[in-house]
Amino acid sequence: MFKIVELFAREILDSRGNPTIEVDCILDGGALGRAAVPSGASTGSREALELRDGDKKRFGAKGVLEAINNVNHAISDELEGMDAREQGMIDMLMKQLDGTQNKAKLGANAILGVSLAIARAAAEAAGLPLFEYLGGPGARTLPVPQMNVINGGVHADNNLDVQEFMIVPAGFETFSDALRAGVETFHSLKKTLHEKKLMTSVGDEGGFAPDLKSNTEALDLILIAIEKAGYKAGEQIFLGLDAAASEFYSNGYYSFEGQKRSGADMIAYYQNLKRSYPIISME
Repeated sequence: MFKIVELFAREILDSRGNPTIEVDCILDGGALGRAAVPSGASTGSREALELRDGDKKRFGAKGVLEAINNVNHAISDELEGMDAREQGMIDMLMKQLDGTQNKAKLGANAILGVSLAIARAAAEAAGLPLFEYLGGPGARTLPVPQMNVINGGVHADNNLDVQEFMIVPAGFETFSDALRAGVETFHSLKKTLHEKKLMTSVGDEGGFAPDLKSNTEALDLILIAIEKAGYKAGEQIFLGLDAAASEFYSNGYYSFEGQKRSGADMIAYYQNLKRSYPIISME
């Protein structure tokens, strides 16, 4: 019932129109698990590596046929016949088969797709929703959403260096209340931008992408939007940042807000932001 009888990967398109990998896992009892792997516009220098073909004649060198081949042969040969409930063992075997620190041989996209497809197949075979299969019968807590409301960096064609400015509605008892507060703040931010004659076109991840005087102006606008939406910044809704600093790092310096800054300079900058704004998450 839980024996893995087939692993199969295919190439699909993600929300940006770029190729990504989708994996099917079929168990001997007939259960099917399917997983499509997301990818970001930027990858940190220490993040796991998604494997791309590099063939400029296909999808601008972003094809994933090599990762698909790794699933359909190397990974499939290793895992077929295993019990899908042995998730930890399965993940460990794939990491050993890859043998690199950043999953560069098989591809993080191949490994993640297989891992999630197997988990979903096992949950289907057990007759459980995925969250309960993974978290146990007492799993009742949903994560706090982090909503990317202003885009910069490689996510937008504007002058902001920081890639993601997020709102984090961490001061609510239920996920539904947190979600509603985030959505209302997002719409409040749009009105705030309109009032200040700023652009409300959106960036790569759906957040607004105006040209602003500085990165801190983005935080100030979000605080205004939180207040206008009827919520309290620092109590109900907090701020989050994903600087994606590796995207503006080169030759030992960070090119930030028109200046060359050292690592120590950037740390001091982030520390000052933390003192000045209700930031709860920084990446």
